[in-house]
Amino acid sequence: MKIYPAIDLHLGKCVRLYKGDYNEVTDYGNPIEVAKKFKKLGATFLHIVDLDGAKEGSLINVDVVRRIIDEVKIDCEFGGGIRSLEQIKMLLNNNIKRVIIGSKALDLDFVDKAIKLFGSEKIVIGLDCENFMIKTNGWLEQSSINALDFALKLEALGVKTIIFTDISKDGTLDGINDGQIKRLVETTKIDIIASGGAKDISDIKKAQECGCKGIILGKSIYNNNIDLKQAIEEFEG
Repeated sequence: MKIYPAIDLHLGKCVRLYKGDYNEVTDYGNPIEVAKKFKKLGATFLHIVDLDGAKEGSLINVDVVRRIIDEVKIDCEFGGGIRSLEQIKMLLNNNIKRVIIGSKALDLDFVDKAIKLFGSEKIVIGLDCENFMIKTNGWLEQSSINALDFALKLEALGVKTIIFTDISKDGTLDGINDGQIKRLVETTKIDIIASGGAKDISDIKKAQECGCKGIILGKSIYNNNIDLKQAIEEFEG
């Protein structure tokens, strides 16, 4: 199972939010240095989100991602504020390995075009949910769309990978929502990457037991609740 260390970008810095609240921000400094640290500990693939871009619906911190790729020499998936096929093309041309479509994924025609143009290996769908209902635009707007129902529609389009985030767990260190994750894994054939709430190694094991193909680790590794080097050796090795 793949371990994805998370770097969330806000005003050019590496930060963590608490339950997606932009008013509760913890600053972890220079994202380039954070990425170097993660690589030194064994990480081979980073999960990077432009929080400002997600909120505003445009690419704001993309230059930071370019620097991470150029200076750290590490694979990255990137999301936040992606609203057009042209943006996806530009990101992939800048050596970003996978592009995460979040809010715009509610436009199934857009997802269909993206999959056909760029391939299912390059497009990841981010389902950010509260009470299993999808939220959009930096987690600020609530939809009436059930994550499980929507995942089945994505599967029909050929989507291969979903990142499932339980917003109520994100940044809390309260443990992953393994119940909802398991429902997604068992109902679809899509690869599920768990996100939100991991507190210790036991949560990585739970995600693995649920059948997840990966897990995103944020606050748990910044606060040293999880030893990133140990996690990578144990679950990727």
